[in-house]
Amino acid sequence: MVEILSNLLAITTTSHGYSCSYHSHNPGIHEYRTHYPYFSCCIYLSSDTKSNRRRAKSNGLKMMTLPYLWRKSIKSSQVCDSSFAFQRKVAIVEYGLACEEENILSRREKEETDLNLLKLKPPPWDNSSIQLDSDSETGGANQSSTISERAGTRNDNRHRVHFLEERNEERLSERILNLSRMNKSRSAMELYWSMEYSGLKPTLHACNSLISCLLRNKMLDDALSIFKAMKASDNITGHTCSLVLKAIGNAQGCDAALDIFEELGRNGNCKKVFDAVVYNTMISICGKGDDWVETLRIWRSMKENGLTGTAVTYSLLVSIFVRCGQNELAIDAYHEMLQGRLNPANDEMQAIIGACGKEGKWDLALNVFENMLKRGLKPNLVTCNALINALGKDGKVKLAFRIYSLLKSFGHSPDSYTWNALIGALNRANRHADALHLFESIQKEKMSPLDLNICNTCLMSCQRLGWWDRALQLLWQMEASGLPVSTPSYNLVIGACEVARKPNVALEVYEHMLDRKCASDTFTLLALIRVCIWGSLWYEVEQMLNQGTPDASLYNTAIQGMCLRGKSNLAKKLYARMRRISLKPDGKTRALMLQIFTERPVPLRKRWFSYPREAARMSI
Repeated sequence: MVEILSNLLAITTTSHGYSCSYHSHNPGIHEYRTHYPYFSCCIYLSSDTKSNRRRAKSNGLKMMTLPYLWRKSIKSSQVCDSSFAFQRKVAIVEYGLACEEENILSRREKEETDLNLLKLKPPPWDNSSIQLDSDSETGGANQSSTISERAGTRNDNRHRVHFLEERNEERLSERILNLSRMNKSRSAMELYWSMEYSGLKPTLHACNSLISCLLRNKMLDDALSIFKAMKASDNITGHTCSLVLKAIGNAQGCDAALDIFEELGRNGNCKKVFDAVVYNTMISICGKGDDWVETLRIWRSMKENGLTGTAVTYSLLVSIFVRCGQNELAIDAYHEMLQGRLNPANDEMQAIIGACGKEGKWDLALNVFENMLKRGLKPNLVTCNALINALGKDGKVKLAFRIYSLLKSFGHSPDSYTWNALIGALNRANRHADALHLFESIQKEKMSPLDLNICNTCLMSCQRLGWWDRALQLLWQMEASGLPVSTPSYNLVIGACEVARKPNVALEVYEHMLDRKCASDTFTLLALIRVCIWGSLWYEVEQMLNQGTPDASLYNTAIQGMCLRGKSNLAKKLYARMRRISLKPDGKTRALMLQIFTERPVPLRKRWFSYPREAARMSI
């Protein structure tokens, strides 16, 4: 079946070495010329057979007659119906191998051909390239072979292809652009491939819009086929690469996107179109997978290629490095951003303050904080807490409380992290009593609920001061409030008892700890051994050493304590047992034991000689 628009002059179709052209140079006679690989023939639809044979013979062509039904279908198709036309500028040709020589085909084959035409059987081939040309000569063998070669290079594309009457690339590109914006992906794609087969080149803007439309409709394979054709013709931009890389990263992951990026980088023509947007896209893809190693490599590659990062580049780098715990790299990216005279945004500055707080660079964090205030930016509560914590770690208590006052002026309500940072700052400044006083004021005014971290910080103050009774009170308060009291909390209370030389209280806390099914660790046993040695509780020391797996640190602590308390015999026995179970003593233990073993006993004569003198002296 052939559908022909009335305003077309010539049609050339090719498929599998076969071409057919239609010319209407006479209003009464319709001529179809066919070109087979081995012969040519001419088909006339006029009723005057003799004149048709004469005309074919004069042109050096063979005469072929068609069945009546096929001639009728061709004549009826010359009337252009709006239902078969595509905006009166595109014609679609579908045909079967129905033109045969009358002296070769038998009557049975003619009947089968008529039946196939009645049933409108589709053509037996898949990919046929079709071209309209109003100025083409009759025959067009060279043009047909060129179209066939172009179709052969794109056999993977099976989209519908149209005859294009419009030859203006700008207008056709505008149509692709409009169709893509209206989200008509199939129509835009068919028009694109029709232009490609016709030797027309769409504009870059139209191609990028089409790829974006296909990606919005989750047609990644079609978008990649168009990208492959654009890359083959060196007709891509950095925006094209960014679209494709982002789509591959979202669909197939970071590794697949990196493979495509490296493949494009090995192509010199493609690498020339790489801009900062392409590198930003890859940095963002690597950041989603928290792959800071590849992020760093792409950043260095960007600088090696002579490209300068944008504000988006450094924003991505700072956020990725901070999230991955690479604070030094985040600070380096921030410094490079300032050297490029780029103004960091609020988020980057707050992230840098947090990174500086973790690295102990309170001076840089304070400088960034002051710059935020100069620019009229308002730090959030997390940033203020990070700066207070950084100042507190270095013992800058006055600066920490100054930031606390600014925090309240910003309208933020201090939370448990704020109070913990302030109490920790007082502890590091050896102002333990002030830390406990601040905690009591927080509890009285109910400015914050009881928090485990704050309580542990206060227990640390009690341990430093030796306030065992205050530590016990706080421990019972924690248990009554339902907080999950863990082993470190009990260790701090036992440590407070150790400083206060209260071995019995420490043992009671230890038993209470075991009753609550809280397992002890090495620090618990070390504190108990030390406090029991000071209380001369040698049996309890022996029990602590026999609990669990033998530990060299426990034996070293016990031997050193016994030596300091003058219990040399106990220290020797314990040292011999330590060596017998293959535990290695430390340097201090070896030095003390060497001193004990090298002591010379007092001679017997000297003792008997000096005894009368001492007795006489006492009698006097």
